[in-house]
Amino acid sequence: MARQVFDMIDVDESGYLDKDEIIDAVKANKKVINFLQTCGNQNLMYLLEPARLQQALAVLDTDRDGQIDASEWEDAIENALKAKLQARAAQRRAQEMMARQAAKELEEFTNEFKNAARHCFELIDVDKGGSLSKEEIVNAVHPKTGIEKVIKFLKTCGEENL
Repeated sequence: MARQVFDMIDVDESGYLDKDEIIDAVKANKKVINFLQTCGNQNLMYLLEPARLQQALAVLDTDRDGQIDASEWEDAIENALKAKLQARAAQRRAQEMMARQAAKELEEFTNEFKNAARHCFELIDVDKGGSLSKEEIVNAVHPKTGIEKVIKFLKTCGEENL
């Protein structure tokens, strides 16, 4: 696509882009405009801004001959691609880090919940038999004789803020 855009701008087929060709293309050629807007290279995007055009041309014209050849154009596109890939990789790393953090928080919450549930079970299991009888459960949750920690745990599912 980058080479096709270069060829669209190079209307005189000289193999070089001069300032006039670029100005004409960024005024009238929608494919060129769209490509420059989405290519990811700041200097190529600046070709769309009259106030920055000269500066962008100077940066793109690495051999300083006053024209942009296909090699200079493709180098700019390659740099844009590298920058996009680096940005995506950084974004992917950030997402992976967030996912690991979320998994860690979930694991911590799960462990805390299990520990609280185990403690609740131990409070209800007054005969320490390892199982809960109907009588132990009823006594633990009874409004008058119940175990406050058990009732609170059951009402909030172990989450203090509920």
